[in-house]
Amino acid sequence: MNGRSAQRLALLQETLSVGGALHLRDAAILCGVSEMTIRRDLTTHPSAMTLLGGRLVLTSYPGVTPVYDLNEQQANDYPIKHRLCQRTAAFIEEGDTLFIDCGSTLIPLLSQLGRFNELTVVTYALNVATAVSRLPNVRLVLLGGLYYAASQSFGSNDMQGAIERIGINKAFISAAGVDCERGVSCFHFHEVAPKQAAIASAQQRFLIVDASKFGMIRPAYFASLNDFDTIVTNEECESELLIYFKGHVLLVSPPPHAFCEPICP
Repeated sequence: MNGRSAQRLALLQETLSVGGALHLRDAAILCGVSEMTIRRDLTTHPSAMTLLGGRLVLTSYPGVTPVYDLNEQQANDYPIKHRLCQRTAAFIEEGDTLFIDCGSTLIPLLSQLGRFNELTVVTYALNVATAVSRLPNVRLVLLGGLYYAASQSFGSNDMQGAIERIGINKAFISAAGVDCERGVSCFHFHEVAPKQAAIASAQQRFLIVDASKFGMIRPAYFASLNDFDTIVTNEECESELLIYFKGHVLLVSPPPHAFCEPICP
């Protein structure tokens, strides 16, 4: 652990020692760094703290086991996700068959689909399917199976084969974690098969991910960076991402107040 990381973690642990929780934003302000740096400190260095619902708590705090909550995720960084999806929509063409991943990141993309006369959307996410079902010119293919309420998505042993039988032009993939060396990951293992099948089958593969996910490693690995043709993100700084990733990085401008730090240390 480098000295600055150790000092930040010690300061935060001392602050939490009196009890309660500290919002990630306030922890970043206290340490004089970005939220992404605090996330990276917690991911790469052992400590007695963890993030719970966007707040920093001691691991002894009741209920600290990380739980993915889609409703909470949809409220996080929505303006950033909206900008990413606006830019991503420029890649969609009339007649495309699109694979749209589960989660909250790609939901703003669905509002861009109504202007097309003919599209097909393939998804295993109920929230995506519900929104697409209201679009009269978009044909919906919903991949079913056992329903997982936490991510509002389905999983089954047959899903990979079903995706392979569909001619997918473009796959839009989201992630909960992106690490330059250890790849791209998500919270739920049932998501791995459909993500990998879509990546393998599609003519073009896009990873749409906001910069807060970089430096994070989640339980379910599903791809390397170079399994994608394009990464759409909001990080504007030069970083080692350009060394590890051989495809195209599309950078979407962050809010004026955003911190600017390398994606990968």
